[in-house]
Amino acid sequence: MKILIIGGGGREHAIAWKLSNEDSVKTIYCAPGNAGIAEIAQCIDINDSNIEELLKFAKDNKVDLTIVGPEVPLVKGIVDEFEKEGLKIFGPSKECSQLEGSKAFSKDFMIRHNIPTAKYKEYTNIDEAIAEIDSFGYPLVIKADGLAAGKGVVIPQNREEAITTLNEMMRDKKFGNAGEKIVIEEFLKGIENSILAFVDNNTIIPMVSAKDHKKVYNHEQGPNTGGMGTFSPSEIYTDKLAKEIEENVLKATLEGFKKDRLDYKGILFIGLMITEDGAKVLEYNVRFGDPETQSVLFRLKTDLHKIMEHILDNKLNEIKIEYKKEEAVCVMLTSGGYPDVYEKGKLIEGVSELDKDIVVFHSGTKISYGKLVTNGGRVLGITASANTVEEAARKVYENINKISFEGMHYRTDIGTGI
Repeated sequence: MKILIIGGGGREHAIAWKLSNEDSVKTIYCAPGNAGIAEIAQCIDINDSNIEELLKFAKDNKVDLTIVGPEVPLVKGIVDEFEKEGLKIFGPSKECSQLEGSKAFSKDFMIRHNIPTAKYKEYTNIDEAIAEIDSFGYPLVIKADGLAAGKGVVIPQNREEAITTLNEMMRDKKFGNAGEKIVIEEFLKGIENSILAFVDNNTIIPMVSAKDHKKVYNHEQGPNTGGMGTFSPSEIYTDKLAKEIEENVLKATLEGFKKDRLDYKGILFIGLMITEDGAKVLEYNVRFGDPETQSVLFRLKTDLHKIMEHILDNKLNEIKIEYKKEEAVCVMLTSGGYPDVYEKGKLIEGVSELDKDIVVFHSGTKISYGKLVTNGGRVLGITASANTVEEAARKVYENINKISFEGMHYRTDIGTGI
């Protein structure tokens, strides 16, 4: 079986790593890939948003299945274009991908289908937004409507910060066209959690839980990032909570798809806030989360490509999905200055010295003059499993001590129980 993975980050490396251990998968291509993915797949120099070239490559190389990693090609409609040509591709359609591509579309879907979420209002006029900003109380949440690489959500603590944020998004175009429309929400207090789910037209099956850490510094301090690390399972995802989420969120979401005639097939990421009033949805993403994927797929026993084929055939309910009992931790090593300004091209040393049971998922790396160097904000995801999260974390941090590159930063509290 020939598989093409679209993307070049840690999520795509985790998908490639899982597939490379499945007997039926003979050839893996990845466009564009990275230095780590190149060790287990053939990397193709095609940008992950270049739908025309990706389509041509899949046809010319008789690819059996294409798997879309990032959100941008999904929102641009890559699934629709491949399906027009009769090619098998895993991911939701352009219409369904609006759940991530537009915060306003997503919030409207939640409200319409009685899915618990924060109160909100959308704005296209900055003066109107400023005039009404105090009505939400502080802190509050301001979101760019469109895609902003995971950085379009700001939590101002007071009016001054809120107005500054509105000016940056709507006037200064900090996130380009993504900020032409913004969503302002009430701030929800609680514990943030997320769940990934497999979805076809008839069935939604949650994966094992994972806890993501978005803040750049220990103890959830500093600005939001794309994710500083994860562990699975989440300590707060009890059986009682899982049942509540299944009833109030998962089933309601699937029913919403049916009522709106959204032909959703793929992965659904649901960001949640566990409040005193129960679980509320913060956001939907229409693909694997990063770095949640690294810890969740680390535990998945069932062949991933078989699950995907069942989804595409609307037979998700016919496959038994199993996970390893071992618990997993993934800690991200990032470039100095991330998530703001950072430099690339820093020499990475020590990766070959790690213990054999450690898996390194590359997020932002490349080979330059035969040397492994940094090529992004998030650089490496150091991952391990053990009988407990704490034990897995200990293994991860012991091995992180062997790695170095100029400006290297990471959190030291992921999965440690501190």
